[in-house]
This record gives sequence, C-alpha cells and structure tokens, in this order.
Amino acid sequence: MPNADVDSHAALPTIAVLATGGTIAGSGSQGRATNYRPGQIGIEDLVGCVPGIDAVAHVKGMQICNVNSDDITGAHWIALARTIDELAARTDIDGFVVTHGTDTMDETAYFLNLTVKTDKPVVLTGSMRPATATSADGPMNLFQALSLAASPDARGRGVMVAFSDAIFGGRDVRKVSTFQTDAFSENDFGCMGYLIDGQPYFFNGSTKLHTLGTEFNASEIDGLPRVDAVYFTVDADPGVIDYCVESGARGIIVVGAGSGGYSTPWNDRISAFAGRGIPIVRCSRVGAGLITHDDFYRGDLVRGCDLPPQKAAVLLRLALTKTSDTTLIQRMFDVY
Repeated sequence: MPNADVDSHAALPTIAVLATGGTIAGSGSQGRATNYRPGQIGIEDLVGCVPGIDAVAHVKGMQICNVNSDDITGAHWIALARTIDELAARTDIDGFVVTHGTDTMDETAYFLNLTVKTDKPVVLTGSMRPATATSADGPMNLFQALSLAASPDARGRGVMVAFSDAIFGGRDVRKVSTFQTDAFSENDFGCMGYLIDGQPYFFNGSTKLHTLGTEFNASEIDGLPRVDAVYFTVDADPGVIDYCVESGARGIIVVGAGSGGYSTPWNDRISAFAGRGIPIVRCSRVGAGLITHDDFYRGDLVRGCDLPPQKAAVLLRLALTKTSDTTLIQRMFDVY
C-alpha cells in the first residue's frame, strides 16, 4: 500500500517564490526594528526560516534582485512580469509569491495586476520588521502568502497582497502606516479576505479588469515612459509642471486637494498644455473617495477615478505605451 504521507506530499502544489529584496530580506542590529539594511538575505535563507512550509507547497526560489523597494524600477517590473508569464506557461508551476519591500509594493502589485497573463495566483508579501528584529513579521507573512498562492480558491482573482492575516487586491491595496505590522489597507473597500491558519477566506473583490482581461503585455513593452507627479499646496508654484515636461516627462499626475482641486494659477498653467500630447491626470492627496468631472478644470485632463497618485502613475505609464489620446486613456482609467 502506498505511503499516505508520501502521496500527500507529492500532491502538494509547486509555488515559485520570486525574491526582490526589501525589509523581509533585511538585516540589522539584533532586536531592532529600525536602522537596518534591506535586501541582505537571499531567497534560500528567507524560505528556510519559515516553519511548516513543507506541508503547504513545494517551493522553487528565484532571486530577481535584492534591493530596497525604493530602488525598484520600471525595468524590474517588466522583468518580473515576463518571468511570471514564462513560468506560468509551465504545467509544473501552480502559483507565485513575490517577496518585496513594502514602500513600493502597492505599485508593483498594480503593475503586475495590469500586465501578467495568467490566472494562476500571484501573491506579493514582505514585512515591516527585518529578519533580525524581535518578533519579525516576515516568516508568518511568507507562510500566509505561500498558503494563499497554493489555494485553488485564489485562482483568477488577479494579483494579491498577503500581509498581516489579510488579503488585499493588487489594484486597491495601499500602504497606510510607516511602522505598524498591519501596514496595508484598501481604504474605502475593505480587504478581499483573511488568512487563518493558512486557509484563505474571501469576502470581497474588485470589479475592475485585470491580468488576462487587460490590453497590456510585458512581452510587448521594452520600456516605460516617464511620468512625474506634482503636488499642489497653498501658494505652490505651477512652474514645476513646466520643469517636469521640459526635462522629459511624457505625462503628469497632479496631486490635488480635496477631489483633485487646485488653484486658478495652476488651472491656467495646466490648460496651456492642451494639444501638446502631454496627458495630465487629476488625483487627490486625500486617502479616500474618487475624482469626478468638473468643468472648472481645463486642458488635456484625465480623471484619476479612485486611484491614489502612485497607482495613477503606473497606469498612465502603461497607457502611454499605447497612446497619448486622453479620451482613450480615460477609458483605461475607467475600466482598470
């Protein structure tokens, strides 16, 4: 009679863990949660410090890069998405976990949500404390991310983030704390679900198109156009927009007050860019709500809908690989 334990282990899914660095791979003074160096620990050591992984999945590790997530670039995004697509075509890979620094994890999650071409689970995770800190949160987050990626119920839900017992959608997740271990939220919408003892429980999900449903494909993108974000405050000089465009920005994110508002001098300056092929997206510095049409604001404008500025920049960069027509770009913001 076959050994039940052997058969059970053989039947486990295989998850590719793609490591990019960040705090989860950080090292510092023993017991300290600050003043550490991110991206110091390799993928093998990272996976090796997580107890119980052998009962969840077979793990295949790959080091994509090992950097602070503030140093992640568009080139890293493209390489990561292409790697996922290549591995997803293999029948022996069932899902993906991407370990990543928390600072720009929400941007990477959204980029992958818009570009990867698979319905296999893709889950990002990381940590707020380095591996050398007292009560480091990385091992549990990695265990939960692997459990989520290994779950058949996670298939077809788009790119997700597993962090501090919660499941977040790649489109709507954002970082909301500089130090707390439950550092992520979806603000208006609530998380997709929770992870308890490695079991995912889903309650919510975005209606926006993702992964297989988008027009973006990393294999067709050689580079991303530059998009700059400018932040409106009282008495701020709108000339900063001129500087960005003159120095090479192909699009601008205006981070406005309230529902994407800005002063008359800013409105006049922005309207002067009409017809120059420089799409300008109105977003808000407020952490919740959405941007609606307002006749006061003139120019080649795109409403950022409910996207925070950093995610609007991700979508605009991808949109600019297709077109600079603001009508077409607005459609992308409406559906993605």
